[in-house]
Amino acid sequence: MLTIKQILDDPQGVIERLAVKHFPAEEPIAAIIAQDKLRRDAQHKKDDSLAQQKVLSRSIGEKMKAGAREEAEQLKAEVQALKEISKQAEETMRQAEETMRQLLLSVPNLPHPDVPHGTSAEDNLCVATGGKIPTLADDAKLPHWELAKQYDLIDFELGVKITGAGFPVYKGKGARLQRALINFFLDRATAAGFQEVEPPIMVNEDSGIGTGQLPDKEGQMYHVQLDNLYLIPTAEVPVTNIFRDVILEADQLPICCTAYTPCFRREAGSYGKDVRGLNRLHQFDKVEIVSIDRPDHSWQQLDKMIAHVKSLVEELELPYRILRLCGGDLSFTSAMTYDFEVFSAAQERWLEVSSVSNFESYQANRLMCRYRDPEEGITLCHTLNGSALALPRIVAALLENNQTPEGIIIPKALRPYTGFDKID
Repeated sequence: MLTIKQILDDPQGVIERLAVKHFPAEEPIAAIIAQDKLRRDAQHKKDDSLAQQKVLSRSIGEKMKAGAREEAEQLKAEVQALKEISKQAEETMRQAEETMRQLLLSVPNLPHPDVPHGTSAEDNLCVATGGKIPTLADDAKLPHWELAKQYDLIDFELGVKITGAGFPVYKGKGARLQRALINFFLDRATAAGFQEVEPPIMVNEDSGIGTGQLPDKEGQMYHVQLDNLYLIPTAEVPVTNIFRDVILEADQLPICCTAYTPCFRREAGSYGKDVRGLNRLHQFDKVEIVSIDRPDHSWQQLDKMIAHVKSLVEELELPYRILRLCGGDLSFTSAMTYDFEVFSAAQERWLEVSSVSNFESYQANRLMCRYRDPEEGITLCHTLNGSALALPRIVAALLENNQTPEGIIIPKALRPYTGFDKID
């Protein structure tokens, strides 16, 4: 969440920057400032009351020594009244702080000044492209769901039987391809300096709030009500929460982690041809990269993470493009996001396979993730993460783009992991 200092230093600037995300900030910002004033006024009242109590307490002792018991008793009554004032002021402070926190949780992160203005994905800015879009004969443009059935790789109907739509069953070489991609992505991440961790795939409410999934995306998360736990929508949540309520040393930064997890998203309201097959699932596999860094270095770290994801799609020989998201398409918590999309030859459209984001201090303030700066003292970190990569649409593009009359060709970089060079 934003810090109160950010808001008090330039409330109009905050309102104007949030307008890039199409968030009407005037009322919540005014309410936050009002609650902060209420809290500070109550703090002053409490401090004044405590100071007066201290003075009167000394006077009571002096009166008692002098034998002026009646005056001492009168002063005691005044102290008692001041104690009640302190108690009321403390309760006002507590209520104002809680109200202010809830208001701050409802306000999105400020977009970076370089975020393009726009209302939807159509306004995102393409900053790079790579690879060659394959040319398939019209009679050989099978979409991945037909290829999966033809080669017995993925059984969508069986997943419906076992669980429901959006929970496919991978079989044979389809399952081996999944495992190969996971290991390939993890090996490349660890070679790039990301430490592998294996986190829980369920988190508590504090973890969801810490990274901004709660309360913003509560309706998209699977909730285990009996235990008040949430199935993770991405490994970002548990991995980033490793550093909740932690004070790091400056020489520990950047901290870079990678994790493979299954991910769970309700994806309520998603229908139509664009969500067929692997295009949109309720459960899917993903390798995530997470960085914790200093504010003066986080944008360099973002560039490194983008370069890493780019190297993955290039090794897989997939045509890709990189988009800088506009304000209208930017997530609640992100200051800047770059999406990677790969081209699906049979569907003839681009599929998002990764988002790489810098959240600046927004998540860190929720998490109380800080570091000890030699000059400025204890300071909020910046947090970053990215998909490296999400599997479903990568698999869809690999199957569709590499289909031939003799079978589906496996990219060279992946063959040591699959143990086969084609699916036939």
